[in-house]
Amino acid sequence: MSYLYLFRDDYSEGAHPRVLEALSRTNLQQEFAYGSDSFSLEAEQLIRGKINKLTAHVHFVSNGTQANLVSFASLLKPYESMIAVDSGHPNVHECGAIEATGHKINVVSGVEGRLTPEAIEETVNMHSDVHMVKPRVAYISQATELGTIYNKKQLQELSQVCKRLGLYFYIDGARIGNAIMSKEGNVDLSTIADLCDIFYIGGTKNGALFGEAIVIVNANLQENFRYHLKQRGALLAKTRALSVQFLTLFKNDLYFENAKHANVMAQELALGIAECGYSFLSATSTNQIFPILPNVVIDALQKKYAFYVWTKSVSAPNNSAIRLCTSWATPESAVQNFLNDLKQLS
Repeated sequence: MSYLYLFRDDYSEGAHPRVLEALSRTNLQQEFAYGSDSFSLEAEQLIRGKINKLTAHVHFVSNGTQANLVSFASLLKPYESMIAVDSGHPNVHECGAIEATGHKINVVSGVEGRLTPEAIEETVNMHSDVHMVKPRVAYISQATELGTIYNKKQLQELSQVCKRLGLYFYIDGARIGNAIMSKEGNVDLSTIADLCDIFYIGGTKNGALFGEAIVIVNANLQENFRYHLKQRGALLAKTRALSVQFLTLFKNDLYFENAKHANVMAQELALGIAECGYSFLSATSTNQIFPILPNVVIDALQKKYAFYVWTKSVSAPNNSAIRLCTSWATPESAVQNFLNDLKQLS
């Protein structure tokens, strides 16, 4: 089926033209393999500077599930577990990758997709003896799966409770650029690096052809991480294909320009949908929005636009929440076309 535009995700396009140009320009330059190339070394230094952590280790992998899988495999002993909200990516959309490493996910209820310090403490207290798994890592994503973000105070509170309870604090940054560039955002990469042990910077959903950058801030977790990468099939011979992209994205702040554009397009959509009288599943300021529409309107829109029906309404069975996701490449014309069609249907 041919659609007028895809609002399904933020990786339906290939890569930003400047990323493709950099890959083409450096294509015939011979380099060492497995992350020892000059591009990877330069990209690592560039990211260290951006986060103001010159001793951090940076590793480039192909996708977010791989970043999570390798990180948690390295962090957890066989009897240890991770804490995540019910909507968290490892719990819902990673095909049991964490469980396949032999580790349990302690699932807790989220507040608009966010993990709370109270939920962490309650989970740790509940697992009180040798007959249960031992919670060891608290997982969040910034932005969350519901498009919401953690502000600085919320991140500080999570970091503090993790330190007090002896937990590692891990941040999934698949859409970290969108969170940072959100109009409600008051954190940058440096702040995030100050508050967690490991996080990753997502490239796939923000202008890269593919790729994420795992950043290990905690020095106690850095040794031998490459062995985990190799064992999990994440140590690419041509790591240069990843690092060239991150060099391009982080030079001249292209990474943040891309995220800002995606956010602006989504918020323009949200404003127009609200003007039509519709409400939302969650209040977001990033590039994911979740309007609640009548099912008949959804059916009509799906003839021209691709998007996910996120959840059916129990209290109002004739309505559903959909997810609309914009990207670094979303043209304003696509947003206006969608809103014009919605107004006609409404």
